[in-house]
Amino acid sequence: MAESGIYHGKPPLGTRLGQWFKNVPVRFKNFFAAIGRKFKRIPARIADRAHYIKTAPRPVKASMCLMGVGQIMQKQIVKGILFLLMFAGYIVYMALAGGTAMYDFFSLGVVPPNPWVGIEGDNSVVMMLLGTLAFIITGFFISVHLANIRDAQRTHDFVARGNPTPKFRQSLASMFDKYFYVTALVLPVVGVFVFNILPIIFMIFLAFTDYSGQIVLSGSLVSWIGFANFSQLFSTGLIGSTFIKILGWNLLWAVMSTFLNYFGGLAIALLLNKKIVKGKRIWRAFPILAFAVPGFITLLAFKFMFSNLGPINYYIENTFGGTGQMFFGIDSKWSARTIGWLVNAWLSIPSSMLLATGILANLNPDLYEAARIDGASPWKQFIKITLPFVIFATTPVLIGQFMGNFNNFGVFYFLRGGIICDGYFLASDTDLLINWLYSLSIDNKYYSLGAAISIIIFVIAAVISLIVYVKSPSYAKEDMYR
Repeated sequence: MAESGIYHGKPPLGTRLGQWFKNVPVRFKNFFAAIGRKFKRIPARIADRAHYIKTAPRPVKASMCLMGVGQIMQKQIVKGILFLLMFAGYIVYMALAGGTAMYDFFSLGVVPPNPWVGIEGDNSVVMMLLGTLAFIITGFFISVHLANIRDAQRTHDFVARGNPTPKFRQSLASMFDKYFYVTALVLPVVGVFVFNILPIIFMIFLAFTDYSGQIVLSGSLVSWIGFANFSQLFSTGLIGSTFIKILGWNLLWAVMSTFLNYFGGLAIALLLNKKIVKGKRIWRAFPILAFAVPGFITLLAFKFMFSNLGPINYYIENTFGGTGQMFFGIDSKWSARTIGWLVNAWLSIPSSMLLATGILANLNPDLYEAARIDGASPWKQFIKITLPFVIFATTPVLIGQFMGNFNNFGVFYFLRGGIICDGYFLASDTDLLINWLYSLSIDNKYYSLGAAISIIIFVIAAVISLIVYVKSPSYAKEDMYR
């Protein structure tokens, strides 16, 4: 077959993997060399900043010392007063609450509560939360202060070119014209910080403490313990062995589930795309109906079907004369895992089928005609034309499916929740990391250990997503199918 267009020959997978591992030392060397170059540039950057501060115009120097003064010196009174009010507000906040919150963040309290003698004591968790908020507010203040310095410099340069000093109305108009994107994003960014960033940072900090149910019940103070929670997860004890076993099963589950769901949907889409298939709308309707039913209802239905007294065991015993099976029993490791894969495929294949159907409709039929002329078999056409095109178009979705399967909480929670197996710490042999995290944090009050697991889940998901996407054709060969 002609090696043209999209028919690019690739080295065998083993050769590519060998080349990748061969380049690992070079990658590490380049990585640390880049870090070294950045450190070498630090003195030069400090010298540049010092020279800028020394030679900056007087209004800019004034804004460095006190927000808004540079604007007032350049006759931008209203803008300068607004900056001064923000500066005063931050100083008042730090004097009344922020400074104490930062100090309490490091100490997490010194007076334990004692309800028997009426001592309310310090609330370590609240102190951590308020301290985190104080650091975020300080970071926001620093960014505003730097914006104030840049604004003073821009105004000075604008006036130095012979232009009149911009009026406040002009600055306000530019906020809704030239810088409208900044104005429009202010409230969403504040909301993201309050409702997303703050809880995430708080959770990260929680992973380095000893906060647990015992602390809550006893009313003790929370303490910083460094990386002790992470050490438990990578130790040789029961918690460490549970983490390693669940992590291995989690990766196997995610890979197999993504493979089954993706290629199952693609197979159905290819089948229904054939001209000889009659009643395509009817056949497409069946998976859509399964997809339309809420997932937890489907999971509960399958749990009943495979239960000890469910219809599957009924037919095994009464129709085939066999013995009923414990599909979700405490010793039913692989039967429960297999059922989980199949049930997840039942829930996810319809969406993959719809996605693949839309993509296949945009595939140029002339490619298949050229391939048939070259003597390519149907399998060769699928490998060289269909699959690369579909993967190219769906790589971001495929990564999203993998992450969704990696953190799929519902499947085994509804099918086999509440079981604890031997050799596992508060978990079963079908639990994923997200299930174990839920069991530790919500059911058993191991909050700090759960926070450490959530950080590890995030790191694994982020690293896999970035590596797969950067190595995919969607990123490396963006112009191939245009």
